[in-house]
Amino acid sequence: MKNNQTFREAIRLSKTTNLSNRKIGRITGLSHNTISRYRVKLEKSNLNMSDINEMNDLEIMAVLKSTRGRINSVQMPDWSFVRGEMQFRHVSLQLLWEEYRLANPGNAYSYSQFTYYYRDYVRNLDLSMRQSHRAGETLYVDYMGRTLSYTDLKKGESRSVQLFLSAFGCSNYIFVYATHSQSIPDWIEAHNRMFQFYGGVPKFIVPDNLKSAVIRAGNPPVINRTYLEQSRHYGVFIHPARVRKPKDKSVAEGGVLIASRWIIAKLRHRRFFSLEEINEAISELLKQLNERPFKKLPGCRRSRFEELDKPMLNPLPSSEFEYAEWLSEKKVGKDYHLSIEDHYYSVPHELVGLKIETRITKNIVEFYLNGKRIASHLRSYVEGGTSTIKTHQPKEHLAYANLTPEILLEWAKKIGPSSTAAIKYQFESNEQLQPSKRSCATLKRLAKDYGVERFEAACERAQSIGSLSVKSIRSILKRRIAELPDIEMPIQINLPFHNNVRGSSYYEKRS
Repeated sequence: MKNNQTFREAIRLSKTTNLSNRKIGRITGLSHNTISRYRVKLEKSNLNMSDINEMNDLEIMAVLKSTRGRINSVQMPDWSFVRGEMQFRHVSLQLLWEEYRLANPGNAYSYSQFTYYYRDYVRNLDLSMRQSHRAGETLYVDYMGRTLSYTDLKKGESRSVQLFLSAFGCSNYIFVYATHSQSIPDWIEAHNRMFQFYGGVPKFIVPDNLKSAVIRAGNPPVINRTYLEQSRHYGVFIHPARVRKPKDKSVAEGGVLIASRWIIAKLRHRRFFSLEEINEAISELLKQLNERPFKKLPGCRRSRFEELDKPMLNPLPSSEFEYAEWLSEKKVGKDYHLSIEDHYYSVPHELVGLKIETRITKNIVEFYLNGKRIASHLRSYVEGGTSTIKTHQPKEHLAYANLTPEILLEWAKKIGPSSTAAIKYQFESNEQLQPSKRSCATLKRLAKDYGVERFEAACERAQSIGSLSVKSIRSILKRRIAELPDIEMPIQINLPFHNNVRGSSYYEKRS
């Protein structure tokens, strides 16, 4: 039989005209034997044209294909129920036919008839519903384009928005969310809102090949790193649609068309003043859309989602994914700090010279080497500032960092009063802390190199001539001036001590 209209035309000609079987066969393109068989079936069924017109194609086919003694006795399956059962994993038509025959042992179709009528039923569904989708398995996502806008009162200008859409393959349950752009932060935020809306996570997500999702299409495609990280957080796999293969995401395409008609079209005359206001309006219409009854299936999107998809979803993780941005590799300098947005963060000093990746969130800055995190800091927005972890510093730098005026004075007191005076002088002569600490660190090194006794003696000699600078103390130690006998020494202020420098007494004697 060529199509449903062919056999309906053959029945109409047989019941309402006196044309021969051959004549009807030539008109409809059927054999005269087929027309003859139809006449016999129709006579035995005692159906008139009004009865036939009220019957659907499957019921008419049941009459025309019935065998002797079984006319009108075949139990027609509930095809919408069969279609719903086929959405579950591992369920087959063979299994459903066997269950159907057990329930109707005396008036059931054969397996070939069962599959024929089921496929005929599926062909009459919408394209997006016609494909075979497993419950809770696949979620299709896409952007609808710039379709709405709002007026920014602060700037006094109109701002367009993007509409993110997702739909389940099984139930066609739709989610729509407005974002400012299609950038990766908005793409990630839309997915967070989407998972919260559905209350669970599917096994697969099928996006289009926009740059926020796919950096480079191909086999395999290169997924945006932040998007891939989000998918791992939620435990879902990303399977992008193939390039120029619209059927791979026909559910999303169908959802875009439906949302455009029942949401965007209804909001076309409304004026909005914020993105939040747009999303509130979308949420109200989205509820109505998902609860609209199907035309060719029982129930609605929401009821099918609750019945089929939702029980099969994986649970949401304990926390929402926090947007993170990955920066390109940077080489660690000699100061073992990396500059991130004009702030300097430390990494272990052993990594100097190596290239390190950076991951930043709103509150955290992390550093990775070969996929392993090697350092983490609280994010700082102080330009030019420094965040240093003590364990990242070499021992000598750590010792220097721990130097405080109190610690330095305590160290000097253990040596002697002149050493204490030298340390005090460094802080009193300079208002800034860091230069003073550097001077004190030099004095500590001199005490270590020359011994504390010589150091104390040098400080005493420097104190006697009124020059407690680092240069003076180093010069006294180097030339062993403190070991010379006590003689009248020229007083030098802020000058390094040297034997060739004469005092005023020298010139008084010569006069």
